[in-house]
Order: sequence, then C-alpha cells, then structure tokens
Amino acid sequence: MRKTALLNSDISAVISRMGHTDMLAIGDCGLPIPDETNRIDIALIKNIPGFLQTLEAVLLELQVEEILLASETKEVSPELYKKILEVIGNVKVTWISHEELKDNLKKCKAVVRTGEQTPYANIILKSGVVF
Repeated sequence: MRKTALLNSDISAVISRMGHTDMLAIGDCGLPIPDETNRIDIALIKNIPGFLQTLEAVLLELQVEEILLASETKEVSPELYKKILEVIGNVKVTWISHEELKDNLKKCKAVVRTGEQTPYANIILKSGVVF
C-alpha cells in the first residue's frame, strides 16, 4: 500500500510521468474535457470530492511553478479565488480567459474532474522541478 497521502493511482501515475512545464488540470464537474485529453473522473456526487480538497491532495505530490486561472474565477467566484491563493502559496499566477483555459486542456497530461459545482472552479497546474 502507498505510504504517501495521495491514494488515487490514476492521478499519481500522471504526476510520476510529468516533467518540467508539463500541465495537469483540475476542474469542476461541468468543465468540457477534450476527447484527446486523459480524463480522470473522480466526481461522485454534487461537490464530492470538492475542487479545493482535490487541489490540496495533488499538491502533496506535484511540484508546481505556475498556475493558469481564468480571469472569470476572480470575478464570479471571489471566495474560491482567495482560497486557491492560500492553498498554492507563493506560485506564479497567469490569468487567461476561460476560453483560453479550455483550449489549453488539449495540452494537459490529464484533467481531473471533481464533483465541484462552483462556477469557474478550474485550474491548470504547470509542473516545476524539485532541484
């Protein structure tokens, strides 16, 4: 059995294959995921698991140097935005439109679909290095 906190084998496998600047997305249950992008669907019921819970779990294993957020997140879901900043700490934030975020999903190694139902609860994590 795994000793680290992240137990989801699909998420852990993607993270273990990621290199510098590779991208992983975490999204709400309504985020349209391109057919060509690996979908890791962990949605169970409304808001379970939540976006922030999932982000926190992923950050236990993934070194992140930058995040991509839709500018709509800050405007439409300001409380979520504040919590995202608390969770990610001192990481570069790049603002893009929601349409650009959806376009970037094609470049992601995977998209983790949560049960979250907060508008614009979507993020792209850009992998950093640990050295």
